[in-house]
Amino acid sequence: MSDDFDTRTLQLKGDIIATLVRVPADGETRGAILYVHGFADYFFQRHVAEHFTAQGYDFYAVDLRYYGRSLRDGDTPNFALDLSIYYEELDAAAELIREDGHERFTVMAHSTGGLITPLWLDARKDLPVDALVLNSPWFELAEPWLARTVGTAAIKALGRYLPKLVLRPGLGGVYGQSIHKDHHGEWDFDLKMKPLNAFPVLLGWLRAIRIGHAKLQAGLDVRVPILVLHSSRSLLRAKAWTPEAMTADTVLDVADMVKYAPKLGRDVTVVEIADGLHDLFLSAEAVRTKALTEVDNWLARQAS
Repeated sequence: MSDDFDTRTLQLKGDIIATLVRVPADGETRGAILYVHGFADYFFQRHVAEHFTAQGYDFYAVDLRYYGRSLRDGDTPNFALDLSIYYEELDAAAELIREDGHERFTVMAHSTGGLITPLWLDARKDLPVDALVLNSPWFELAEPWLARTVGTAAIKALGRYLPKLVLRPGLGGVYGQSIHKDHHGEWDFDLKMKPLNAFPVLLGWLRAIRIGHAKLQAGLDVRVPILVLHSSRSLLRAKAWTPEAMTADTVLDVADMVKYAPKLGRDVTVVEIADGLHDLFLSAEAVRTKALTEVDNWLARQAS
């Protein structure tokens, strides 16, 4: 697998690193986009970068601490005790974008990144951000009521004392098999950085997620226009891959995205993408083209 992106190391406190990927615009520059990945993920979606650079955007993507290119020997993959720790690398990425000559930029995020970035923008209201685009954001556990209520109370109580207790060994391989080229998908990515079964779900990390969910569900004040994209249906808790997995979100419940999107801010647009995968931009060609076109048209309306 080839990965020849231009990258910059973001040196963080405590000898921790994050990584900023940069893909320059084709020709004259009209703006910048900062992309933030999801859980058990990193930026590998070259076709997404090329789509936006062809329209004149300088495209940036951050691999957060302990993810992707930022994961080093001895690190616990994807681990965090508080989602606000990611604000440090997001702030650093924003500063580098400014130093590259962009007075303003758009934030684009997927899944867990779609939870982290609204929290960041709610806390950083002075950032020069024009818009927020969320691709299947994670606003709620895709679990039964008991797990979301009693289970969450237990997670919050125990997570601070047993932060690295493994709750699940992974997320199952259905979604990974739906997107990787060696199975049923089109895409080539590093299975050490993004295993088909994801990484183990740790108690302290899930506690941080649930605290973030509660804050978002109580209502944020993100003061930029927001676009929320989601699939037309979910297919959850499948034991094995089936063809139906190629036309549904097999990770999150799309109903939660619709329910909680209005909690983000005052200007939220929600768009359904028929037959989309969890990462809409990795869906079948016609579906991902539809999703990217929706983003293009929405961004054009914000600029007019």
